[in-house]
Amino acid sequence: MTTQVAFLFPGQGSQNVGMGADVFAASTAARHVFNTFDETLGFSLSNLCFQGPEETLRSTINAQPAIVAVSLAYLAAFQEALSPQNSSWSTPLIPSYTAGHSVGECTALVAAGAIDVPGVAYLVRERGRLMHEEEERCPGGMAAIIGMDAEALQEICQEVSQQHHNDTGNTEQHPGFGQVVLANYNAPGQIVISGEQHALEAACALARDRGAKRAIPLSVSGAFHSPVMQPAAAKLAASIAATQIQTAAHPIISNISALPMTDASDIRQELAQQIAESVQWIRTIEYLAAQGVNTFFEIGPGQALAGMIKRIVKGATIINIGSVADIDKAVVKVQDLGLLA
Repeated sequence: MTTQVAFLFPGQGSQNVGMGADVFAASTAARHVFNTFDETLGFSLSNLCFQGPEETLRSTINAQPAIVAVSLAYLAAFQEALSPQNSSWSTPLIPSYTAGHSVGECTALVAAGAIDVPGVAYLVRERGRLMHEEEERCPGGMAAIIGMDAEALQEICQEVSQQHHNDTGNTEQHPGFGQVVLANYNAPGQIVISGEQHALEAACALARDRGAKRAIPLSVSGAFHSPVMQPAAAKLAASIAATQIQTAAHPIISNISALPMTDASDIRQELAQQIAESVQWIRTIEYLAAQGVNTFFEIGPGQALAGMIKRIVKGATIINIGSVADIDKAVVKVQDLGLLA
């Protein structure tokens, strides 16, 4: 087994119309992934990925399964390119660890052998549906705060949340009403906050007043990884219980704890709570680096994770796989680095 490789998978916001069309045309293994998603979900998710419309693709209920499908298609095609006759999610290039950012963690579970494609297609569609329900019940959003440390930003979120709670009394309300929290610890100097819309706007304004360089709204339609999603987390647990999950062949780094997990019961608990808890991405990458990982494969649409990794670990090798051309380059890089030796 290679001891220095991690497979990483992106989350919501990385979607774009046209994603995956090139690998669908080029790879038998990729086509199988898309066809399995289409059959499991009962509609052509692949056509939505390839042709849009963008507004429909961006909706949480569609974006989440679409990103997972495209990421898995590129992984399958990459392994197929390395060994056309003998490939799987984790061969011939065997990862030491897998991890994913938010919904990307579901992709990581497949790559680690904990869940199969029909299972993840069903689960991630249900995850998106339940999260979409909470978007409707308690509108909110997320924003990246640039140039402010976590402690100062935490104070702002607590101050705003307490103020909104006092203003409304928060009785008989949605548990996320008036709440804003630190949601994604993405990289030093870049933390994402998430919450109910009015509280989010107030926190962004206060962060700017107190020295943040920028407060950038994210291209998502709800307050993910915040108390707004707590009712969805409780409902999702029932769907997770009905999904076949097994002990992982390779450890997945938890979004919540930034520690490895392989046990099926731990994975079930993680999946249920993850949508309402903070994503500890800085700690995830730091943990991987501390274990000797120095080659990171970002597999799926976009290159957001690569930018984060560069700010967390200096000198790491980062290989993006988000197009057929990327796969060709990655195969050469794997050979050059001797990762299959």
